[in-house]
Amino acid sequence: MSEKNKFKNGQAAAKIKKPQRKSSQNIEGKFEKPKNFKATLKRLAVYLKPQIPALILIIALIAVSTLLSVLAPKILGKATTELFKITGGGTVDFAYILKILAICLVLYGLSSLFTFFSGFITAKMAQNIVYDMRRQIHDKLDRVPLKYHDSYTHGEILSRVTNDIETINWSFQESLTQILKGIITIIGVLVMMLTISVWLTLIVAVSVPILALITMKIAKVSQKQFVEQQKELGEINGYIEEMYTGQRIVKLFNYEDRAQKEFDEINIRLQTAGRRAQFYSGSIMPVLKFVNNLVYVAICLVGALLFGQGKIDIGNITAFITYSKQFAQPINETAQISNVIQSTLAAAERVFEVLDEAEEVPDTEDSLKDTAGLLPNVRFEGVKFSYNPEIPLIEDMSFSVREGATIAIVGPTGAGKTTLVNLLMRFYELNGGSISVGGVRTTQINRHNLRNMFGMVLQDTWLFSGTIRENLVYGKPDATDEEIREVLKKVHIEHFIDTLPDGLDTVLKEDAGNISIGQRQLITIARAVLTDPQILILDEATSSVDTRTEKYIQEAMTAMMEGRTSFVIAHRLSTIKNADLILVMNKGRLIEQGTHAELLARKGFYADLYNSQFRISKNPA
Repeated sequence: MSEKNKFKNGQAAAKIKKPQRKSSQNIEGKFEKPKNFKATLKRLAVYLKPQIPALILIIALIAVSTLLSVLAPKILGKATTELFKITGGGTVDFAYILKILAICLVLYGLSSLFTFFSGFITAKMAQNIVYDMRRQIHDKLDRVPLKYHDSYTHGEILSRVTNDIETINWSFQESLTQILKGIITIIGVLVMMLTISVWLTLIVAVSVPILALITMKIAKVSQKQFVEQQKELGEINGYIEEMYTGQRIVKLFNYEDRAQKEFDEINIRLQTAGRRAQFYSGSIMPVLKFVNNLVYVAICLVGALLFGQGKIDIGNITAFITYSKQFAQPINETAQISNVIQSTLAAAERVFEVLDEAEEVPDTEDSLKDTAGLLPNVRFEGVKFSYNPEIPLIEDMSFSVREGATIAIVGPTGAGKTTLVNLLMRFYELNGGSISVGGVRTTQINRHNLRNMFGMVLQDTWLFSGTIRENLVYGKPDATDEEIREVLKKVHIEHFIDTLPDGLDTVLKEDAGNISIGQRQLITIARAVLTDPQILILDEATSSVDTRTEKYIQEAMTAMMEGRTSFVIAHRLSTIKNADLILVMNKGRLIEQGTHAELLARKGFYADLYNSQFRISKNPA
C-alpha cells in the first residue's frame, strides 16, 4: 500500500504509515461488495423529475423518429418484390419503384431530423441535471465539517466533483437516448414483424431471453470491476495532486524514484481494473453477434420454406431480415453501453457519498445573527475535544480572556495550539464544555456572523489565481482604494506592490508562484487587516518573512491589535513577551498560564522553553 501524504502542506515527512482515508477498500485489502445499484438508480431518477416536460418531448421525438425508420423496411420490401418479377420474366414497374424509394427517402429524412432535435434537447436536459448536481455538491462541500476534508485528499474530492459528474453527464446525454430509442424500436419492430410472419417472429422472440441472460451474466461480473476502476481513478488523482503541488520538496529530498514507484503501483492497479472492466464488458458483443447470426440463419431457412409454400413473398423476407437486425440492435447497444451504465452508477455512488456526508451542526433558528453588540471577550469552560474518540486531545480546558487583551498560545508542536483557535472559530464541534464570546456561547451564534468577528492569518498562506487586489478584498469586497492603500502602508507592503508592473492589478499565478513566500504572507496579513476584525488570530503569521520585515510587521501588528482581542500562536517566544496572558499547552492540556514575567518566575515548562530558545539564539549551530 503506497504512502501518499508525505508532503502535506509543503513539509517533508519521514517514512510513516499511510494515514487512514475513507475508501472502498477493507482491512484485508480486498474491495467491498458493490453497493445497492438499484437504490443509486432511483436516486439518479430523482434528478429527472424537474426535467419531465423535456423528457416527454424527447420520448415523443424519439418515438416518431423510430416509427418512421421502422415503417421504411416494409415499404422498401415492396420494391424488392416488384424487382423479383424479373426472375419470372415479368415486367417491372420502375415508376412504382421510384415512388417507393421517394417515400422511403422522406421517411428516413424526417427520422433523422427528429433524431437531431431529440439529441439537442437531451444534451440541454443532461447539462441541466449535472448543473444541479454540481451546485449541490459544491454547496455540500461548504457545509461539511473540516474533518471531512481531513479524511480525503484534494485530488479524491476533485475526482468526484469533475470526473464522476462528467461520467454521469455523458451517460444521461448518450445512454438515455439509446435506451429510450431501443425500447421504442423493439416495440415498433415487433409489431411490424408480426404483420409479416408469426413463425419468423417466434424465432426472434426465442433469442431475446438468451441475449438478455448473456448480457446480465457478463454485466454482473464486470460491474464490480467498474466500481474498482472509479475508486482507483480517484486514488491516482489524489496522488498526482499531492506530488505535483509538492514538487520542490520531492526534488529536495530526491524522492523522484520513490514517487515514480508509488505512482506506478497505483497506475498498475488502475490499469488492471480498467482492463478487466473493459474485457468483461467488451466480451458481450462477440457473444451476442454469434447468437444473432444463428438467428439470421434460422430466419433464412424458415423464410425459404414459407416462400416455397407461397405463404410469404420475397420482399417481406428481406424486410423481416432487416427488422430482425433492428430488433437485435437495441439489445446489442444495451450490452455495448452496459459498461457506461455501470461506470455511471459507480460514479453516482461516489457523488452520493459526498452528498450523504454528515454536515456541520446546523445553526438554530433563534441563533444570534447580530454580533455588533457583542464584546470581544472570550471564555473557555471545561472544553473537551479530540479528533479521534479513542485518543483524547484537549481535556477540561478553562480560561478567560478580557476585551482587548493579547493572548499568546505557546507549546511544542502537536500541543493543540491551532486546534484551540479552530474550536474558537467553530471549525470543529466540541465534545464537551463550552466556548463563549461576549457572554454568548458560540453554538448560539450564527456561524457566518461569528466568523465575521474574526480576522485570521495562518502559517500556510493561501492565495487564489487572480489579481492582488482581488485577493486583498476577499473578505471585504466593497473596500475602496484608499482603504487598501492605508492597509498596505500599515503592513509595509506598499513599496513592493508599486514595484510590480501592474501594481494591484498584477495577476497571481496558481498558488501565487510568481511572488516569494514572504510576499505571499504579507498579502495574507493585509487581507486580514482590511476586514477590521474585532478578534484577531495570528497563527505563526510572520514565520516566512525575514527579520527586518518581521520587525515592521510586529510594529504594524501591535498597532492593529490595539483595542482588539488578539490570539497569537508563536514558536519564537521573544515575540510575545508583552502579551497580557500566555497560555502554555502540552499534549492538549493547558499546563500553565500567566504573564511572561510570572511564568519565568515559576521556572516551569514555559521557562524551560524560553531559556532553551535563548541558549540556541546565543549559541547558533
